[in-house]
Amino acid sequence: MSTPHTAAFHTLGCKLNFSESSTIRRMFEEKGYHTVEFDQAASVYVINTCSVTDFADKKCRYAVRKAQQANPDAKIVIMGCYAQLKPYEIAEIPGVDLVLGAAQKFRVLDYVDQITQGPGKGLVMAGEVEEANSFVESFSFGDRTRSFLKVQDGCDYKCSFCTIPLARGKSRSDTIENVMTNVAKIESKGVKEIVLTGVNLGDFGNGTAVIEGTKPKKEALFIDLIQSLEESKHIERFRISSIEPNLLTSEIIDFVESSQKFVPHFHIPLQSGSNEILSKMRRRYKRELYQERVDWIRKRMPDCCIGVDVIVGFPGETESLFEETKNFLTGLDVNYLHVFTYSERPNTLAAELDGKVPMNIRKKRNETLRNISAIKKRQFYQKYENTEATVLLEKSKEAGFLTGFTDNYIKISVQASNELVNTMQKVKLIKLLSEGVMEAQISE
Repeated sequence: MSTPHTAAFHTLGCKLNFSESSTIRRMFEEKGYHTVEFDQAASVYVINTCSVTDFADKKCRYAVRKAQQANPDAKIVIMGCYAQLKPYEIAEIPGVDLVLGAAQKFRVLDYVDQITQGPGKGLVMAGEVEEANSFVESFSFGDRTRSFLKVQDGCDYKCSFCTIPLARGKSRSDTIENVMTNVAKIESKGVKEIVLTGVNLGDFGNGTAVIEGTKPKKEALFIDLIQSLEESKHIERFRISSIEPNLLTSEIIDFVESSQKFVPHFHIPLQSGSNEILSKMRRRYKRELYQERVDWIRKRMPDCCIGVDVIVGFPGETESLFEETKNFLTGLDVNYLHVFTYSERPNTLAAELDGKVPMNIRKKRNETLRNISAIKKRQFYQKYENTEATVLLEKSKEAGFLTGFTDNYIKISVQASNELVNTMQKVKLIKLLSEGVMEAQISE
């Protein structure tokens, strides 16, 4: 069994969740807890949930069962987006002892001691999402070669399919000064690459109103943040995790092109290549603007890697409208797609729309776009066979090998010792091994 003060963590979802889980893990360690892997016996299990991925309920229940198998007597805590949206449903799951909402999760240590285990529902500490109105800094290190640094949280957009504003609240940000302080902390740990994360990263600059009911003035913009980060001394790479096309300005693109620190890699949500569907989704752009952004990136950075989020099977997506998306993506000069099958979310406008697409057709469309993604990614990788690149090396599951990413996000596998983990190495890209991995060798 576990010692009296051990904790284990399991994170579902996005890079933002990983940054917050890492911060909460450090809070437990500072309180005297010894942290262990999730499949080991612990006295407390913390599960950080997501509502964007499909089957949130199923994944949460699976993680609870896994924790119970490792230690039937442990306290089990659920937090994150799904916990804010469905706290009382989660509290009914056998084995769950505590459910924390968006405004309460960073106070988890205040509540853990209040848990009284026994038959019945778990303790719910989840208020209205409006209570999540302050920015709580988070960043990861120790568990990955790269660090995920949270600089923004929440979202003021009203996309018809999305529950994130209901789960995380209004858009709010860290200050540039405090971001730089956290970068210095990350630097001190020897981290070489920082990935900037947020719910709506390009909306950086929103704060919390000093006077209740008033909208705070933006003191800075995302371009101001990245210009400041360029001055960081020891971080060799910064990567932008995801940014909305309407917020990805020419100024940002031009800055990345001239930067010595920011890598040529953009992940830009599209969601649909049909203007009719984009309107129903309540997105803030048309596909023509998206095309303009991609064209400008290609003009400025021909070697840049561009990733796309897209949703298939949205209500009203007829076969002809899906063909619009398919044809738009086929002709778009991008390098990979993250394809999501639309699933109904309670309390969203999209759930009430007519024209629901049968699930078998949604899955078929997903497969179609995944095939397009595989072709684009393969072509992108093969373009760089027999070229050289600099890679930040990371641990690999395969003995005697390390993995890593080039600045433009090509994943490589190289025969090398663990002594080279977390070092920048010049490598020669040899050939595509499998989907998404390139064989490489360290240059002489």
